[in-house]
Amino acid sequence: MNANLFFMGADVFSLIVFLIIFLFSVVLHEVSHGLMAYHLGDSTAKDRKRLTLNPLVHIDPVGSILVPGLLILSGAGMVFGWAKPVPVDFSRLRDRKYGATKVALAGPGANLIIALVFGFLARLILNFWGGIAFFNNLTVIFEIIVWVNLLLAIFNLLPIPPLDGSHILATFLPHSWQRVERIWGRYGFFLLLIFIFFFFDWLIPVIQFFFKLIVGHYFY
Repeated sequence: MNANLFFMGADVFSLIVFLIIFLFSVVLHEVSHGLMAYHLGDSTAKDRKRLTLNPLVHIDPVGSILVPGLLILSGAGMVFGWAKPVPVDFSRLRDRKYGATKVALAGPGANLIIALVFGFLARLILNFWGGIAFFNNLTVIFEIIVWVNLLLAIFNLLPIPPLDGSHILATFLPHSWQRVERIWGRYGFFLLLIFIFFFFDWLIPVIQFFFKLIVGHYFY
């Protein structure tokens, strides 16, 4: 998973909080890919010291700083960026049939687990300490964590290269579709940009549905 996206329309403090949450959520997403690959027999990410939560190791100068920064300064209302993908040598995976799918699912799976954990904590806080200002503010941060991680999980499951969903789909395509898969991969990033700029709103109701399911109300 290389590409990630989020929207912001709030004050500077909220934007900074959102960016920090986004950065660490992306890092956990990438590290999860590497950990799954390591579990299945590929130590490439470990050998290259990429199984770390240090964000500096995963930052891509263009995708993590330049592109998001320019979009923020331009007031575009949308921020798009990516981290350096964790290296995986699929030929070293013990599970030759479903190994690539397991590695691909690990990233969105980690984001989903994070969303569930912080969604549970947000509900717990509201039920027991909902009237206290400090805990209300803490709940807002937890809800942002839920939203960001649901966004990353759902967005990355789209079957468009280079997103995780494309690797999952490729596992189940018949051999006769390999040519189509190669063409799809060649134009994947272009198709991804089209989706982001013209069809991303289609994902919002899906994210809102799961957000309400986890937290108990819609994200605002």
